[in-house]
Amino acid sequence: MNIALRTIEDEMEAVQGLKSQVGIEFARAVEMIFRSPGRVVITGIGKSAVIGMKIVSTLNSTGTPSLFMHAADAIHGDLGMITGEDVIICISNSGNTPEIKVLVPLIKIRGNQLIAFTGNPGSYLAGQADCLISTYVDKEACPNNLAPTSSTTAQLVMGDALAVALLEYRGFSVDDFARIHPGGALGKKLYLRVADLFIQNQAPQVNEDTDLRTTIMEISSKRLGATAVLKDGVLTGIITDGDLRRMLEKNSSIDGILARDIMTHNPKTTGVNTLVIDALNLMRKSNITQLLVLDGTKYAGVIHLHDILKEGIL
Repeated sequence: MNIALRTIEDEMEAVQGLKSQVGIEFARAVEMIFRSPGRVVITGIGKSAVIGMKIVSTLNSTGTPSLFMHAADAIHGDLGMITGEDVIICISNSGNTPEIKVLVPLIKIRGNQLIAFTGNPGSYLAGQADCLISTYVDKEACPNNLAPTSSTTAQLVMGDALAVALLEYRGFSVDDFARIHPGGALGKKLYLRVADLFIQNQAPQVNEDTDLRTTIMEISSKRLGATAVLKDGVLTGIITDGDLRRMLEKNSSIDGILARDIMTHNPKTTGVNTLVIDALNLMRKSNITQLLVLDGTKYAGVIHLHDILKEGIL
């Protein structure tokens, strides 16, 4: 436990140290990528390559088209993936590995702009780069100060900082995010709307002067645990299973009881174009399991918590 805590402390200190290394060069790198009509190509070797692949994934998912090129494979044909308009980010803690020394001149010959992520500002990579982003750390979390630990964490955090800076600079919105994340629960939270779900259900409804027996049959037959109450086609209330139970506890006979006598006025509603996640949040806030759906001002149906559960959003 003490070793784990020490490791976390060491890496926290490394991340804290990055604050002093964010300056004009970082801003230049953001501007360079933003203005480029090409993509971002990230390269590296060893642990830095793994970090590079994660940064590529983050950039792609936040609106900056990117791809990964392994530094060792680059000189065996993968250089062909680079176009003349691409910006290259080379990640290397030492900045002096043999593969990087072979690759960098080839990138420069092609005329691509080169951004260095390195923990060694005096390295070969740093000296050849058009823009230097320092990921220097005082020490690795490894007790031998050998295994890449704090240094790779610093690279990862700086990559996230770059991706988020570009995201905000581009004005990348929730709608943009949804368009490239359509799959899984995350995508559904961002694009699935009430209209996509409630149409699968029937639309239980009674009038204010409907007798209680008929009201119970309507709730039971539609199997949504509630019914809308209307007057002259306008929504005025809702009756739920809970309303029925509370009424039966107070009355031994249901004769003469009408829907308007037990309905809840001003029920919670949602629109057909409302995001399902927003409808879910309203259910949670109101501690209810269904919402009446309105198309403009017209009652359209019911969306139930079970509909949302089936989509795997929770």
